[in-house]
Amino acid sequence: MGSKMKPWESPRWPEGVAHEISGYDRPLFSVLDEAAKNYPNSTYTIFSGFSKTFSQVKDTADRLARFLVDRGLKKGDRVAVFLPNIPQYPEIVFAVVKAGGVCVTCNPLYKAHELSYQLKDAGASMAFVMDHPQFYATAVEAVKGTDVETVVICNVKSYLPGLKAFLGSLLGKIPKADRHEPGHLMYDDVIKDSRPEPPQPDIDPENDPAVIVYTGGTTGVPKGAVLTHSNIVSNIMVMEEWIRLEEYPGGPLKRAEKGGAHCYLGVLPWYHSFGFTVCMMASCNSASRLVCVPDPRAGKPPFTEVLAAIEKYKVTTFVAVPTIYSAIVNHPLTDKFDLTSIAGCGSGAAPLPVEVIRQFEEKTGAVIYEGYGMTETSPIVTMNPTNTEQRKIGTVGLPVPSTDIRIVDLDTGLKELAQGEDGEIAISGPQVMKGYWNKPQANEESFRRIDGKRFLLTGDIGHFDEDLFLVITDRKKDMIIVGGFNAYPKEIEEVLYTHPKVALAAVVGVPDPHAGEMIKAFIQLKAGTEATEEEFLVFCKDKLTGYKRPREIEFRDSLPTSVVGKVLRRVLKEEEVKKRKQGNPGAHHEAR
Repeated sequence: MGSKMKPWESPRWPEGVAHEISGYDRPLFSVLDEAAKNYPNSTYTIFSGFSKTFSQVKDTADRLARFLVDRGLKKGDRVAVFLPNIPQYPEIVFAVVKAGGVCVTCNPLYKAHELSYQLKDAGASMAFVMDHPQFYATAVEAVKGTDVETVVICNVKSYLPGLKAFLGSLLGKIPKADRHEPGHLMYDDVIKDSRPEPPQPDIDPENDPAVIVYTGGTTGVPKGAVLTHSNIVSNIMVMEEWIRLEEYPGGPLKRAEKGGAHCYLGVLPWYHSFGFTVCMMASCNSASRLVCVPDPRAGKPPFTEVLAAIEKYKVTTFVAVPTIYSAIVNHPLTDKFDLTSIAGCGSGAAPLPVEVIRQFEEKTGAVIYEGYGMTETSPIVTMNPTNTEQRKIGTVGLPVPSTDIRIVDLDTGLKELAQGEDGEIAISGPQVMKGYWNKPQANEESFRRIDGKRFLLTGDIGHFDEDLFLVITDRKKDMIIVGGFNAYPKEIEEVLYTHPKVALAAVVGVPDPHAGEMIKAFIQLKAGTEATEEEFLVFCKDKLTGYKRPREIEFRDSLPTSVVGKVLRRVLKEEEVKKRKQGNPGAHHEAR
């Protein structure tokens, strides 16, 4: 940041947190190996009451790595993981990198054509899939016409306590596919027949890819972000350095203890970089317990099983997205469960409404710290201090150690703007991806050299406030231009969220013959409430300047969201544009 104030000169920089981190130049699998060496008998994965220790997970990963190499995996070969959050997941990831391979994480809810695109794009030669009527059938269809030669099927039966497994298979409750394709291998057989003698690949942590994570594709086809070993290890180390919680209420802030002191709830999908790094990898780094949650919506009503798991396993660390926090505070049974074990909570991927923070902290006694990141940055680049005195609600925090963030002009991405001025957020640091997989043009558009350093242009717009906290104003491409004025959907949505009846809100620009674009708001009301368009128009009139006010309001039973809970404005916009082309702007009339 040139001669300007450095993040650690902020009056709110957390005490004792280093400005820089080092020592991340090591293979990703070293995280598991160290936990297994220092805490061999501590529990790592918990699934349906069955647990495995770090030494057991390492033994399985070592056997699997040996199998992969014996099966012909070469350094740099891609292996697809098409699984929900089941206990085999971390074993497979660590095995792939131990074998010198690259893990390609795939959304288990993908349809066959989406998975097939990803397998082809990444050039995967092997795939791990789930023994399940739907997931397995999808995988079988998707591998046709790809380079995938080895398919390994994972069944959860061996990860259940004996009686549960016996009764489950007796009653047909354990998911399995109707039939398996000839040549496909069973995970348990592979482990049993292999030796715990991992190969010793020659890894260059700063340059060798460890994982390819596909970004959601909110801008067309998904792109694979290539994350190196160092990218991910540096991000895990940053969290360990940054997160300091009160030992007891009002007590001194301390780093998290290692070796079983903490329990993470694996409620975010691990194929996504947020769940992958901040939950699955961070829990391993601190030798903490990790509760595997394949389906967070499980239970009646949805999310009840998540509440039960928090109470049962005394979860201390909760990493989630706003929609999950919102689901918990609005859950009819929340008060029936003891959630007070939760100490620290990370939130990201979308802004967390202030009211949700207040209610969640009231119910749990925990502290929520919002951060900011992207798949392309492994993911974390900023975090709020992890205590209520120093954090700033409404911001995404300070740049984390070893991370340089600049605010640059929207046209060239090269000119640095003054503090307080809105521009595009550009990031440099050890967590920034190597690049997009096989997309030279996208890489050229996404990176800039400033002061001799390589910066990633994020496509997000924001500014630094007076304390050097980053405030995100919007996405560059979501900007709406109303009669020559720039309107940012997020700002308008924030106003809508202050209305007591709003559960979810999204704002998009729609074509308008007079102003070029006008603003339309989509609202999902809280259960049991009713509202009129007029009521919201009056509400906005008091709170927003003319050009920022929605001209139309449409109420929906539900709004489309991505897997990490972001409302998909793009989908709403596409529907709207299509509707208008057909000359039917919808039943929700324009309000003057």
